[in-house]
Amino acid sequence: MIANGSSCSMEILGQLLEWSPFVLVLDGALDRVLQQGIKVDAVLGDFDSINVQRLSVEGEQKIEWIHTPDQQKTDFDKGLDFLINQGHQAVNIVWATGKRLDHTYNNLISLGRYSGKLELVMIDDHSRIFALPKSFRKYYPAGSQISIMPLTDVLNIKTTGLKYNLNNEDFILPTRTGSSNFVESSGIVSVEYSDGVLCLMECYDSI
Repeated sequence: MIANGSSCSMEILGQLLEWSPFVLVLDGALDRVLQQGIKVDAVLGDFDSINVQRLSVEGEQKIEWIHTPDQQKTDFDKGLDFLINQGHQAVNIVWATGKRLDHTYNNLISLGRYSGKLELVMIDDHSRIFALPKSFRKYYPAGSQISIMPLTDVLNIKTTGLKYNLNNEDFILPTRTGSSNFVESSGIVSVEYSDGVLCLMECYDSI
């Protein structure tokens, strides 16, 4: 799913598109997407800001147009609802950060809200973000930068494999988060917690 935040590098985008069988674009990003020659399967939104006739007349692509005028949900949430209804189980999300901070914040909250319904990964030039199950294990090389960030109050967090591990500790917003940790030695990093919504950010200072 391509949202309408800041664009990511073409290298990242190309790698994702190579393995993505279906590309959904939120309507505010359509012009930028077409300018980069990206094949689009569906466009979702209220269509107030795009020229549908131009694309249809030129016959550039066969696109499914999904009109969603409901103002009670963001286009980001409506996009995820559509993908769930279509039977998709995993979604890579790009262009969902940067530009307007309120949009970025809402998109991060939605990442947690939909985490039990879809396997979601939000990707930009400097991070890869996903909500964590209650028990998580993954191999990381030494020096990997990892932030463990709460989207709600999170209780009884326990980690292994990090420089600064947690031992049954709580993140109570807004007083504490788990920003800027890192993997001390190559190996398995584990995260466990009992309650709340917790996400993990794999971070990169440069690409």
